[in-house]
This record gives sequence, C-alpha cells and structure tokens, in this order.
Amino acid sequence: MTRRPPFPPRPEGPASTLQPPRELTPTLAQLRAFLAVAEHLHFREAATALRMSQPALSSAVSALEETLHTQLLERTTRKVLLTPAGDRVAVHAARVLKAVGDLMGEVAHTREPFHGPAHLGVIPTVAPYVLPALLPMFARKFPRLKLTVHEAKTETILEEVREGRLDLVLLALPTETAGLVEEPLYEEDFLLACPSGHPLAEADGPLERDVLKGLDIVLLNQGHCLREQAIDVCREVGARATAATYATSLPTLVQLVAGGLGVTLLPESAVPVETGRRARLTLRRFQPPAPGRTIGLAYRASSARAPEYAQLATAVRGAVRARRLPVRIIP
Repeated sequence: MTRRPPFPPRPEGPASTLQPPRELTPTLAQLRAFLAVAEHLHFREAATALRMSQPALSSAVSALEETLHTQLLERTTRKVLLTPAGDRVAVHAARVLKAVGDLMGEVAHTREPFHGPAHLGVIPTVAPYVLPALLPMFARKFPRLKLTVHEAKTETILEEVREGRLDLVLLALPTETAGLVEEPLYEEDFLLACPSGHPLAEADGPLERDVLKGLDIVLLNQGHCLREQAIDVCREVGARATAATYATSLPTLVQLVAGGLGVTLLPESAVPVETGRRARLTLRRFQPPAPGRTIGLAYRASSARAPEYAQLATAVRGAVRARRLPVRIIP
C-alpha cells in the first residue's frame, strides 16, 4: 500500500509559470492551543482551560505541526509528551503570546484619554507667566498624562508641531498655519512700560495710541511674535520702533526700559512677575480698545488625540481663571 505524502507535490510545468510556494506561518490560535497542551500535557484539560472543544484543540495543534513540518507532541493512549522540538517551540510560543499581550495592553492604554506622553510647546513670552498655573493643574487632573514642556520661539514650535515632534503648542493666535486647529484661551491687553521719570509716567488716565509716535520703542529680537505684534500696533498709528537696542527675552526687555533706553509694550500677564523685581518702571494703560493679543492652544487637525486636546483647552481656561491672571477668558 502506497502512503500518501503528507504535503501535496509541487505542480509541474514551465519554470517561468511557477509561483513560489507560499510560506505558511503559525497563527496565534495555533500557538495558544499548543502552549495549553504543553502546559497541561493533557488535551481535555487544555481544552477546558481554553474553553474550546477537544476536537478543535487537537485540530489546531495538528495544523501547527503541519505548518512547522515538525512533530511537537508524542501522543500515547495515557498521556501526552513534548518532543525535543516541542520543548523549543513551547518556549518561543510563550514569548510570542506574551509579546502580543503586551502589544494589546499598550494599545489599550493609548486608547485611554489623557494617558501617555504629550509634548507641549510654549513661547517664551507666555511660559513663565502661565505655566505656574497650568503644571499643577495637569498633575492633579491628568496624572497619567506624561507632559513634557518645550520652550521656543513661535516659528520653531509651529514647525515642530507640524512635523509631529510636538503634540500641541501654546502661543499667540492666529497662527495662519494650515492643518492646525486653534483653540483661543484668553485675551490680554498690552500696557505701556516706561522708565520712572519719563514724561508719560506723570500723566493721568488711559493713553491714546498716538502717544507711541516719536517714542524710542524697545523690542524683542526677531522670532518673537510679541515683537511683530508691537510693530503692528506702532504701524496702526504711524509710529516706528526707533530704538537701536533689542532684547533677547522679556525680563531683559523690562530691564532695558527700566534703565532708560526707551519704552515698550508689555503683556499684562507678565506684569505681576516682571514688576515684582523692584524694576523702576511705570505702567500705563491705553484707552479702549486697547492693543493686545490672543493666546491659545494649537494642534494638528489630523491628530488622533484632537478630542482630548479640545478638553485640555477647557481645563487650561479653568486653571488660568483660578489663578486670577489679568486676562479675559474666551469661553
């Protein structure tokens, strides 16, 4: 009697028409079935543990042996033994199933809201004044969110959020950047900061914007959006920023003004910090509508976490309101 070969012979024909045989790979179900048998050394007990029928379990193990072209189990009438190959496959099967379980668990965590890493970019003229209100709130309300803060100029953080290196950014709006969702958070006024003894320091009442004409206005270096906003305010009234000195940061800008090198426009949120250092400054308000800026969050519209970031924007508004910063919250 001729024994039938265990695997079908390769079809004959011209070599050019032959397709390479498809390599079969074990399925997770086959590995799980075999590993259960390897652990229990009993088909009925293994089937009970997996809550499947014994014939289905036996079929899965046989299919694995056929796929691997290797006998994994030695079946007797009384018990089941692992072959040497079965011993090695059991070790690998356990590793594979654990790795798949880890993968499923990791993905499940990423589906949970406010879980895992989040990279936040903040411009320098916002970070020192708003982050003290935000960071404790994030730690309290979103303890599983691993927040990392990156401080950089507007152009830099916009490029990084577009490229995916940052998840969301806190900056002045609008950004005029395609593909980003912008969530306005609050508005704040600009105050005129001038050195003590300056003629405008002695005046009473809110100032007209026209007073900027002819003043030496000290600005931040290029790359700061606050610089561009100050220039826009000056342009509206026909004034020019004439000072030859530029500052690299807002604290330096304040010290330059306090030293008598000119005047500047200062965001009101920075006032509690920058004027608390005994700076010899006088701050004057403008008549309404006062010049100012809008600060908000921006993130990629394509982000899978966009709904979470919209909720984060609401939480940020609440934190800024609770801190009683001198700004106007945008609902």
